[in-house]
Amino acid sequence: MMNVILVTLKGVFRDRVFLGITALLVLFLFIPSAASLSMRQVTELSVTLSLSLISFILLLLAVFLGATSIWRDVERRYTFSVLSLPINRSFYLFGRFFGLALFLILTSAALGAVTCLVVKVTSGIYPPDRPIVLGYLALAVIFATLKYILLISVAILLSTVSTSFFLPIFGTICVFIAGGITQQVYEYINSPVAQAAISPFFKIAATAVYYLLPNLAGFDLKVNAIYSIAPDPSGLCMTFAYFLAYTAILLGCAALLFSRRELK
Repeated sequence: MMNVILVTLKGVFRDRVFLGITALLVLFLFIPSAASLSMRQVTELSVTLSLSLISFILLLLAVFLGATSIWRDVERRYTFSVLSLPINRSFYLFGRFFGLALFLILTSAALGAVTCLVVKVTSGIYPPDRPIVLGYLALAVIFATLKYILLISVAILLSTVSTSFFLPIFGTICVFIAGGITQQVYEYINSPVAQAAISPFFKIAATAVYYLLPNLAGFDLKVNAIYSIAPDPSGLCMTFAYFLAYTAILLGCAALLFSRRELK
């Protein structure tokens, strides 16, 4: 499986999608200038823009690399030569996932270092009212990375049941959008205001969707990083445990489906 991980990393660094997305790094150079347009919270705006840009880059990488990795191997018949070796299909799938996850971790580490540099420069020019805690900024980057690693597992699961890249790409995007609002919807349908306006059937259906789709709102620590608010340690541990459990379930389902798939 380690060989599959290394091959995945090498393939990603040569991928045109990666080269195109890395061109977005140039936008970090304009963040201090863009943040200076704010009348008061210049440093806070630079943190917001930096974290938003990191999330956008990681989203593109997770969707396009995660959705096309398995499909491309099957389309180019690379899987036939790989699976002819003494390697299990599940190990091949896990190797692909861990290779992409490792690449996402390396990318987010580089982006996080650039973000810290940008925030340092901006705070030196425009001192904030509340000092920016770089530890909270690092936590925001770490949990954003976990969110998009989970999204890679969603893309890989969809790739195991699809013969084209359209379902994995658009399906992963839909899961990302829905997973970001499920918490708000769940809280609304259980509020006293919605009791009379929502039918019991819709409430049951919405609750089922809430537990079925990944809850991505818990991974967002942007507010903590912007306003230097200490996150709840127990909440962080629960979110990390949720990430491990949900990712393991998705990968287990993907391995089961891929082991039964007929490769033509």
